[in-house]
Amino acid sequence: MAAVSRAGFYRGWEEKAPNEAKIAPREVVQRMALAHRQYGYRRIAPLVQREGFAVGAEKVRSILRSDNLLAIRRRKFVVTTDSAHRFRVHPNLAQSLELSDINQLWVADITYIRLRKEFVFLAVVLDAYSRKVIGWSLDRDMDTRLPMAALEAAIASRHPKPGLVHHSDRGTQYASNEYVKRLEACGALLSMSRPARPWENGKCESFMKTLKKEEIDARHYATFAELEHNVNEFLEQIYNRVRLHSALGYLSPEEFERSQKPGKKWLPAALSFLRHEEIYPDV
Repeated sequence: MAAVSRAGFYRGWEEKAPNEAKIAPREVVQRMALAHRQYGYRRIAPLVQREGFAVGAEKVRSILRSDNLLAIRRRKFVVTTDSAHRFRVHPNLAQSLELSDINQLWVADITYIRLRKEFVFLAVVLDAYSRKVIGWSLDRDMDTRLPMAALEAAIASRHPKPGLVHHSDRGTQYASNEYVKRLEACGALLSMSRPARPWENGKCESFMKTLKKEEIDARHYATFAELEHNVNEFLEQIYNRVRLHSALGYLSPEEFERSQKPGKKWLPAALSFLRHEEIYPDV
């Protein structure tokens, strides 16, 4: 009756009224990207999906790219490990563990942070199963007192049972008599990475990169007190409780720990060694 084809009608309607199904997800993507400026498209995608929109990671990346909202990364590698010492070096046990619960493997590391007029140092202890920061310490000196404070905080919050494995690099702080004896008093086993192999402590190295990218590099700190306050807020309020982790099915560390089966009997991590054909596949 109107002498207009069906295709012409819908084409004209789309030109006059934008498709709400396309606009609404884009608005959510933009809102999430601005609220979480250091998140990449893989972490923004599940946030958008939680809002009820069935969008994939590639679609989110396309929207972020077109709106100039892709996160910018700064990459830096600084050596802070002194392994030239007389203390005993322990073998790498962590690489052979199959984790199934918290408090089976802790990983620890130290990094430096530059303030306006000085350098300070941060030591952390993470639960490797949930990636949760369970102990940390800031100090102006990088002696054994620094990681000891982080370790004591972890022990106080977790009360580990004998059989825990503690993994770190082979720096003098972690190999010192004081640090080793404290772990042995808890019934823990020590594990250390080999020299020049940061990937053997990859979970802690990944955390340090996240901390630098999403907190340290995003601000300019003037004083030690200011840094300590903001690091505490980031670790306790954002990283542990809110920040999504791809390795945890896009849950935060605390969400992941709450999702575990309650009342499960704790056991040490199982050992799993590579078979001969996995090491030498061509033989």
